[in-house]
Amino acid sequence: MLAYTTNFASNTWGKTGHRTIGKIAENHLTKKAKKNIDKLLGGQSLAFVSTFADDIKSDKSYRKYSPWHYVNKPFHVSYEASEKNTKGDIIIGINKCIAVLEDENASKNEKVFYLKMLVHFIGDMHQPMHAGRKEDKGGNTIQIRWFSSGTNLHSVWDSKMLNHFDMSYTELAENLDVLSKKQVKFLQEGDIITWINETSGMAKKVYNSVEVGEKLGYNYMYNYFDVAELQLQKGGVRLAKVLNQLFG
Repeated sequence: MLAYTTNFASNTWGKTGHRTIGKIAENHLTKKAKKNIDKLLGGQSLAFVSTFADDIKSDKSYRKYSPWHYVNKPFHVSYEASEKNTKGDIIIGINKCIAVLEDENASKNEKVFYLKMLVHFIGDMHQPMHAGRKEDKGGNTIQIRWFSSGTNLHSVWDSKMLNHFDMSYTELAENLDVLSKKQVKFLQEGDIITWINETSGMAKKVYNSVEVGEKLGYNYMYNYFDVAELQLQKGGVRLAKVLNQLFG
């Protein structure tokens, strides 16, 4: 059950998480935005293109975009006041995508590329460990056990919980709580700075939810799966907000 609150990096949400966010976003697009996006993407869905930024990671020519998937900062410091990565971060990446999509002189190929990247980055910024600590690479070096298998905290929040729930992205998107217009408006409040600071606060709680070497399982799913669901929901409706502003 999704809570009507906003309480509560490397790998990413994983394909299921990103596609779920893309599917949710499509359900909240204006007709004009959907038409313009369909034209730009040649009919490909947001769910389909949502994994593009991960898919290109194996190509060394795209390595410069790797820091754009996350931000690392101390929890007691806001993004605005934090020391910035000279190679960029998720906020820099999102702003670049928006700038290209707003540029009348940008080519169609450029717009397609950065739209696909934007869909992915908005998703990434709602995975708590993408606003995690630098010293443990967003939880990647925090070793724990997920049921009977060894893994790390980042991976649990990327994909282990979602995959264990054993639903496709369409099933997940369709079975999340139906939000009222008032709830959607509430979740869409703020901007990307507001949202990354919020995710950072949630990341702190995720870190505090485990101990190194701890075995996680059904009890952790019971306590935190609704948090993961809420993050997917927020990622979807907020992606829709950004896309409606750009294309609607």
